[in-house]
Amino acid sequence: MSERLTMNAQEVADAMGISVAYAYKIIRELNGELRKKGFITISGRVNRQYFIERTCYGTSAQDRKEE
Repeated sequence: MSERLTMNAQEVADAMGISVAYAYKIIRELNGELRKKGFITISGRVNRQYFIERTCYGTSAQDRKEE
């Protein structure tokens, strides 16, 4: 498994081009959504797949054209 299942704040900040402090805020929001769905979360980390699905980084150009 070359890619880890979770992302830390620095990885989120780099992916989105934002500050680490704001990345923590996004992680808290996404983890809150996951907890409401019954998932166990880790503070300061977010599931990589969920991050990709919930951000614009999870849609391809083709997907955006179809909408």
